[in-house]
Amino acid sequence: MNCPYCLSEVSEEAHVCKTCSRDLYLFKPMMTKIASLEGQLAAVPSQEVNELRIAELEFLLDEQTQKLVNRSLLTWVMDIVRYLIVPLLLLLLAHWLITVVYDTKMVYLRLISMILPLPFAYFLFKGHAHKLFPWFVGVVFLAISSVIGMSWITSLVDRSPVWPQNFFEWKEVLEYSASIAFSFLTGMLLGGVAYTSKQRRRQAGIMNMLIKVASTHSGGGASIQGVHGLMKSLQEYGGTVVALGTTAVSIYTGLKGIIG
Repeated sequence: MNCPYCLSEVSEEAHVCKTCSRDLYLFKPMMTKIASLEGQLAAVPSQEVNELRIAELEFLLDEQTQKLVNRSLLTWVMDIVRYLIVPLLLLLLAHWLITVVYDTKMVYLRLISMILPLPFAYFLFKGHAHKLFPWFVGVVFLAISSVIGMSWITSLVDRSPVWPQNFFEWKEVLEYSASIAFSFLTGMLLGGVAYTSKQRRRQAGIMNMLIKVASTHSGGGASIQGVHGLMKSLQEYGGTVVALGTTAVSIYTGLKGIIG
């Protein structure tokens, strides 16, 4: 740093300028601060460096965003293949084996059609949360494609029309499609219940802590815990009850045309 009187260079430890012999005691804190600010100013990069760094970060951000979009699209495609296309192919294979290869009772095919989609939907919704509407559209696609595909396989063997020819046949097609759809919906509901239960276990520690804090401050620990238990029970069993209802509908629509 420099002496404020003669501008000659002095060491940081000096209290008197060796050139002009002036006392530096009063100016020493200010001179130290100025030297510190000059060092910080020298360490600041230039505007051109900042602009280059900003451009570099923007490029990296765009690159990572594109990777996330591509990964999301790939995940969607893989989920569609695993949880819609695979069960569709298995249903068509079961139809071919039962009606063409072994020529056995159709009730076996109906039972397989009601059972097979359920585990696929269960494991899909058990893993993580999904939007319901796109998968509801997927359920409709699976159900209709399965029935139409089975009709096409039958037409190759019997030379019969692929599409229903009268009201009774259309009714059978819709009921069969509904049984497949409700089986998948049942799996979705059960998987959603399992996922919610898993998330609730992760948050159990936080909830218990909040209940203890609320009980301490309000003095109504028993009622708070009761409300919490009621909410937990409703979340736990509500989805299961709905899933049982969709299972009953699936069984009814699947077997109505055969048993009735």
